[in-house]
Amino acid sequence: MPGAHKGTGGPGIKMYMKLHEHEKHTILALCDSELLGKKFKGSGMVLDLDAYAYFYKGKLVSEAEALAALPSADSINLVGKKAIAVGKKAKLFSDSAVLKIGSVPHVQVYKLRD
Repeated sequence: MPGAHKGTGGPGIKMYMKLHEHEKHTILALCDSELLGKKFKGSGMVLDLDAYAYFYKGKLVSEAEALAALPSADSINLVGKKAIAVGKKAKLFSDSAVLKIGSVPHVQVYKLRD
């Protein structure tokens, strides 16, 4: 089928997710798939999802897969409306934590542990 994605994401694949594991902590990067390869500017900030696509471009996942992965991460980087919706569904942050870079919402979440 043209345009179909292979992988375990199943129907509704819409975001790229990549886990970055470093010694004692894990960073989860989640980005709406249609945003990769683009650059956004606004509010004195630049979000370059072309130059930094490698940070986000891992596995194509559904909302359910992204939600299941969130608890394992020590820090979370969410970019795009769909990714932000996943974070909100998991109750990770309030609306006031979301930045807009151009038209793109972005949030970073850090879990503090002993």
